[in-house]
Amino acid sequence: MTESLAVISIVIGVVALGAAGLVLFLVYRMVNSQSGYRRDDSDMDLQVGEIRQGMYRVNEAIQNLNVDRAKQSERLETMLNSLNSSSSALRDILANTQVRGQWGERMAEDVFRLIGFVEPVNYAKQTAIHDGSSRPDFTIFMPDHKKLNMDAKFPLTNYMKLVEADSKQEAQDHSRAFLRDVRDRTREVVGRDYINPEDNTLDYVLVFIPNEPMYHYILQEGPEVVEEALRNKVVLCSPISLFAILSVIRHALDNFAIEQASNEILTQIGSFDRQWDRFVKQMDLVGNRMELAQKGFETLRGTRRRALERPLARIQDIRKQRGLPVAPELDPSDADDSKALPEPDSADED
Repeated sequence: MTESLAVISIVIGVVALGAAGLVLFLVYRMVNSQSGYRRDDSDMDLQVGEIRQGMYRVNEAIQNLNVDRAKQSERLETMLNSLNSSSSALRDILANTQVRGQWGERMAEDVFRLIGFVEPVNYAKQTAIHDGSSRPDFTIFMPDHKKLNMDAKFPLTNYMKLVEADSKQEAQDHSRAFLRDVRDRTREVVGRDYINPEDNTLDYVLVFIPNEPMYHYILQEGPEVVEEALRNKVVLCSPISLFAILSVIRHALDNFAIEQASNEILTQIGSFDRQWDRFVKQMDLVGNRMELAQKGFETLRGTRRRALERPLARIQDIRKQRGLPVAPELDPSDADDSKALPEPDSADED
């Protein structure tokens, strides 16, 4: 609002300077006309009219600017009131512990979707561990069937009191209370058996803090809380750091999928090579047999046929010499056997 008023003031000043310059210019023209030239009364009236018209335009512009400034101020005040109402409503909603938990889970899912994770392919919600004693908010699926459990924690009460503290002492008291809340939340995760080799989990568990300023305050003002959590294999993360962690996991999943696919391809190549050897051996065997059959057929069509045709020709000569007729056909349909066989196609010959 202050910046808008400053801009309006500058515009008004520029317009005023322009109007003053116009007035000075017209006065200068009047003085020159009186000293060097003679003008009639109509020219004087015209100049006065121009001055009045210029002053009217300047006055109108100033009035329009005042109206616009009033409207902008009213609009800005309305927006500020709406923002204050929304902030108050959000604060009232987050005062409920259950609603805060749902809010944190929703923000975590937003990060999951942003990284490209899909439920239940890459993660699961509220899935009981092997003995059913605990239910982490999220279970992230890792390569080689590993799991990484995560809970969303939103210790907002004392943090808001810290932010709204009026004195340094009050801020220190609420700061200690807030860091104590964070330590208690991390210890709760340790006691829930989220790290369990029997359930094929990793050796660490994530605690999601769904607020960047809150997370950075913990890192700056509560390093002992972070160190204790790491000793207990608990990793605190914010939306940005969760995005980085999930990016690494996604990269590992992609590499694992590529490795699995490569292994499957190599296995299939080995199987193909084995089947190819069998195919080649069988094809060579069939080829050899076909070659033998072809040679046998050529023998039948050549040598054996000629050997049979020689005595037949001698018998025909004897029949003709004695003048004996040819015996009649028993079946007239067998008179020409060549018609029973189709002519070979050119494609078959190829």
